[in-house]
Amino acid sequence: MPVTSYYGYDKAIPLKDSVGEMMDTNKFKLYSVAYSSVNDQRGTGLLSVPKHSVAPLPVVILMHGLGDHKAVDYVEYGNHLFLDKGYAVLRIDISGHGERKKDTYDFDLTGEHRYWSRNILSQTVFDLRRAVDFIETRGELDSKRIGYYGISLGGILGTVFCGIEKRVKVPVIALAGGQLNLLYGKNALSSKAKDFVGIIEPLNFVKHIAPRPFLMLNAKNDEVVPPTMSRILFEAAKEPKDIIWYNVKHKDAPLETIYGDGLNWFREHL
Repeated sequence: MPVTSYYGYDKAIPLKDSVGEMMDTNKFKLYSVAYSSVNDQRGTGLLSVPKHSVAPLPVVILMHGLGDHKAVDYVEYGNHLFLDKGYAVLRIDISGHGERKKDTYDFDLTGEHRYWSRNILSQTVFDLRRAVDFIETRGELDSKRIGYYGISLGGILGTVFCGIEKRVKVPVIALAGGQLNLLYGKNALSSKAKDFVGIIEPLNFVKHIAPRPFLMLNAKNDEVVPPTMSRILFEAAKEPKDIIWYNVKHKDAPLETIYGDGLNWFREHL
């Protein structure tokens, strides 16, 4: 079975979504969001809607990295930047993170919790697909103009998600890469390693993003996601595509610049 077939699901299953107003300011409204996902899971998120833009609004799905959550500081920064420019923003928790955190196992695709770790990623891809279903139910959101901005682990799983989900028009992937089997060191080229990461391997999905415009934002001195993995992913992507490199480490990427470049990509293509 092609790995791309793994993420099919029954759209007829009710979302059973709940939306609660959390904040009402002069510039935007903030809502808490929850909805039914696949595998009896429930997605949790935050929806920010600017007040002074004409509906239906383009919307950006904004995803955090490993160990963080939908309201972490660097995601809040991006949320307010996109809001100020007239975009609605939907942020959700990666499975096992934020409001959804239940277990305290170490995330490691090669260790004793490797199946649990892999399920974190694959489940979140389903959750993101259901998030698009949720967007389609909201009259103030333009479901024909959905962008994606994923950071680090959010970028890795976002590449898988955007390769499958054609309703996302413009993907921006930050501080991420492909060839996850390289994590297995001397066993990287074994069929066992490649098969294990198959359903979460960005290289298996990135080519399906075309002809949608694909942008990667990466750190030249990344100590978390080796630049080689980023280059491999970019090479596997089809046109139209672009990549921007920053002369920094993974956690030192300047937020104003890295979000600004993503914003420019959305302005041009979304």
